[in-house]
Order: sequence, then structure tokens, then C-alpha cells
Amino acid sequence: MFPERRMRRLRQNPAVRSLVQECSIAVDKLVLPVFVSDLIEAPSPIRAMPGVFQWPVARVGEFAKESWQKGLKGMMLFGIPRLKDSKGSEASNPDGVVSRAIKEVKDKAPQMLLMADVCLCEYTDHGHCGLLNGYEVDNDATLPELAKAALAYANAGVDVVAPSDMMDGRVEAVRTALDGEGFIHTPVLSYAVKFASAFYGPFREAANSAPQFGDRRSYQMNPANAKEALLEAELDISEGADMLLVKPALPYLDVLRATKEMAPLPVGAYQVSGEYSMIKAAAQAGYLEEARTVLESLLAITRAGADFILTYFALDVLEDVG
Repeated sequence: MFPERRMRRLRQNPAVRSLVQECSIAVDKLVLPVFVSDLIEAPSPIRAMPGVFQWPVARVGEFAKESWQKGLKGMMLFGIPRLKDSKGSEASNPDGVVSRAIKEVKDKAPQMLLMADVCLCEYTDHGHCGLLNGYEVDNDATLPELAKAALAYANAGVDVVAPSDMMDGRVEAVRTALDGEGFIHTPVLSYAVKFASAFYGPFREAANSAPQFGDRRSYQMNPANAKEALLEAELDISEGADMLLVKPALPYLDVLRATKEMAPLPVGAYQVSGEYSMIKAAAQAGYLEEARTVLESLLAITRAGADFILTYFALDVLEDVG
């Protein structure tokens, strides 16, 4: 008790604060989401996400190489195709935007850990994450299409496939397809806990993936439910997931912590587009100091249990703490 116990003793200077710091940001645990588009010939800035670009396939390899030289170790690719249809056929096209981008990155930056998002929303003309039966997303009819997309990316040389669609049974469908074609060593990173969040708004501009009607609340999770999140994670583990992802990150730190404590697998978190854009907007208005806010937010996600973090701030953080 005071005065014998003085907590400020270990806060007196940077050296002692660093010595007793309980967690830190490991730059090799950061993964940068990258948008690759077949509609552009030069990097195109994303209005809602200052500092983030869509990349043409021909340039994404060089971008990956430059990023690796700066210390980035991982990327997650999202594709914007030239053509869309009701089935999202371009997602599984062996010559599609993501498959070609994988080859470009592996050619220029072969050591980069390369992940590919597996979903149909960027590829369907209706913007939903699965095939439709009328105005309803048909869960079971969607599974073979997701499996075909995962196989296309594996054949192109991707390191990790990451189904994000939130269809029931998609992890088993993807795992079975990969194993059946000999990709037994390709890990599946499941977006196991993905909420129907308002924080995805800027992403939909970046990926050109907004639904043309309705919303995604019939397949993405209710933000009010935490127990359900653990059940989702348990089911994906039973279906063969190798890693789990919680999305978004900061609004769901309690769920992230609970998932980490329950799961015997590595658990990551996705600091999503809305989290990124809010910090950028507040910093540009002079309300927050950007670098400190970014580092504090990533420390909070790490402290809650994330083994790795998908963040659009990855390259900025490399400059600050790399």
C-alpha cells in the first residue's frame, strides 16, 4: 500500500517503461490488405481510404517487392474483375485478376507470405457473397464456387486461402477441394467470426462490392452476439480451419479475447476499412495524432489476443516501429 507501493516507479523514463511493457507490436505479424484491379493501368487512389490504392496486376508485383524491402512480410489480395456475372465466375478463372496477381507477386517477391481472400462479392453482378435463389443467398449452391476459387488461387501459387463469405460449411468445402487436388499443405485461414458491421463501408468502395439490394445480415453475424461467435469458431475448427480471423477488430476486442482463449489455433484480427478511415479522418482534422493512435489501436488488438493483424496501416507502422 501507499507509500510503500508506488506504481509510478516503473513509469519514470522510456527505458524502464520499455523494460516492463507487457506486449508490443511485432512487425512480422502485420498483413497488408491489397486491392488488385483489372479495370486500371496505373495505381488508383481510393477516395474513402486516403493513402490506399487499387493496383493494376502489372504493378502489384513491384509494389510487393518494394513492400518486402521495407520489412512487410504478408499481404492479403482482393480482386476487382473486368467482368461480373450472377455466379461470380471470374473468382475461379485461372487467368482471373487474383490468380494473375498471385503469379506477379510470387515472381517479384517470392518470400512474401501471400494470402488470397475467397469470396464472391467482388465478382457477382448483384454484390452478394454467394449465388442467389431469387433474392436469397443460396448457401449450399455457393460452396462449390468457393472451392473452385480456392483451387484457382492454390494453383496460381498462393500460400494461404482465406474464405470470408460466411456460408455455412465453406471451410470443409474448401479443405476437401484442396486436399483432393494435392494441396494438403495449403492452410485455410477462416474468417470464422465476421460481423455484419457498419465499419465495412470504405471497403465496399475500394473493392467495388456493395450489394445491389438488401444487405448481408442473413449470413454475416449479428453484432450483438458473442456466444454465437464462439460457436462459429468451433465449427470452423471442426471443418479443418488452420487459422481463425475476427473481423472487425477494435469494436470486438471482447470477442477476440474469448476466441483466443477458446481456440487451439492461431487467431488473427482484421482492422477493417472503417477503423482505418476514422483514424485518418480524425488525424486530418487535427483531432488525433495519427501515429500514436494507430500504434495504440494495434497494441489494443494485440493485447486482446491477436496472433497477427490485417491492417491498412502496415506500411506506416513499419516506418514508425520497424
